[in-house]
Amino acid sequence: MVRTLAVSAIALLFAWPAYSQEKEKDRLEEAGTVLKEIFGMPDNIPQDLLDKAECVVVFPSVKKLAFGVGASYGRGVLVCRSGKDFTGPWSAPAMFALEGGSFGLQLGGQATDFLLLVMNPKGAESIMGSKVKLGADASAAAGPKGRTAAAATDIVMKAEILSYSRSRGLFAGVSLEGSTLRSDGGANENIYGKELSARQIVREGAVKTPPAGRALVDLLNKRSPKNASAR
Repeated sequence: MVRTLAVSAIALLFAWPAYSQEKEKDRLEEAGTVLKEIFGMPDNIPQDLLDKAECVVVFPSVKKLAFGVGASYGRGVLVCRSGKDFTGPWSAPAMFALEGGSFGLQLGGQATDFLLLVMNPKGAESIMGSKVKLGADASAAAGPKGRTAAAATDIVMKAEILSYSRSRGLFAGVSLEGSTLRSDGGANENIYGKELSARQIVREGAVKTPPAGRALVDLLNKRSPKNASAR
């Protein structure tokens, strides 16, 4: 019995890295699928806002945890425009985590997709630096939707991060103030085979886009190939 348990434990130990890598690959692919589906909706992200965004963050299937009101945790993907001034093609993806209480109340028992647009270099540098609290460390607002951003308010235009949600087929701007964003170091290591910060991945070009993330990056390069922000 002891020998059998020992053999099983060793087998599990060797199988775990492969399982973890597959899990992260699934996350990359799911993020690409979610973004494609959102782009395909009639009333989605305003094109002019997407064209001015420095980074996009996708969190597929965020769920409210059962052990506390508002306790929620999501795993997703960050992609930024490359180049010193965020004017190049979209970067390789970095794995990210979303945590917080404020958006937990919005989820109920339904899995919800979240999409964030990072609208200026200051916001991009903030989320790549460390754990960032939305509304405190980085200004945030619910994003407008539709084919244009004509309805955008001063608050939206001044926000560093605009956020959206999709649940039960409905897509809308949503406030994520009070939630936190952080780099998912373990997931990045599973994908790229070494310890890497989000900055090394998306700003320094330390790695190439893995096959599982190509659909996401290719979609962004096709949909918004140039940064339209005024410099």
